[in-house]
Amino acid sequence: MAELKVLVVDDEARMRKLVKDFLVKKDYRVMEAGDGEEAIELFFKNKDIALVILDVMMPKMNGWEVCREIRKYSKVPVIMLTAKTSEDDELTGFECGADEYISKPFSPKILVARVDAILRRTAKSDENGIMRAGSIELNKVAHIVKVNDREVELSFKEFELLVYFMENESIALSREQILNNVWNYDYFGDARTIDTHVKKLRAKLGKEADYIKTIWGMGYKFEIES
Repeated sequence: MAELKVLVVDDEARMRKLVKDFLVKKDYRVMEAGDGEEAIELFFKNKDIALVILDVMMPKMNGWEVCREIRKYSKVPVIMLTAKTSEDDELTGFECGADEYISKPFSPKILVARVDAILRRTAKSDENGIMRAGSIELNKVAHIVKVNDREVELSFKEFELLVYFMENESIALSREQILNNVWNYDYFGDARTIDTHVKKLRAKLGKEADYIKTIWGMGYKFEIES
């Protein structure tokens, strides 16, 4: 696989070097920008950037402004880094189109694991929106799911839940993560609604229901036995 290009944006050179060193060890190509304006310039000059790691507090343009500008033209994955830890700040990050939000200080190894997971996730869907996992084929554009070439009827939320599971294959997901990503932050109901939807989804998948593993006390993991 060709080296994937990651744009790292932070006004602290030391932080950029730390992140770059860990990414390079995993064979990513890294571009650096020291402020928001430079980030925008580099992003639009380089059409092959696979992912952006973006600090929030920067001169000239902050990370949220950069993210919003990128989102006008691109769906490239964005991970936001910030020293801010309030819920409102995190919500702002997701509202402007960020895919992940990581608070400083953070473990560089965890950051790289998040990069790996997001790029693995985006690679699962081809240009026609078709995702495949084991015996399941899912068409994100047409909202069609087939199991062993047999079409299965899913409700809207069951479909969204299956998409989220397939995009995060082999990753342990808490109920809170699932709730926030499938039901979004404006949902204030009981997290047990997830268990109800998982039960219904499993019933419709037949033998492939075994792909959805329960992690007791935490949530679920979508995993296909090798």
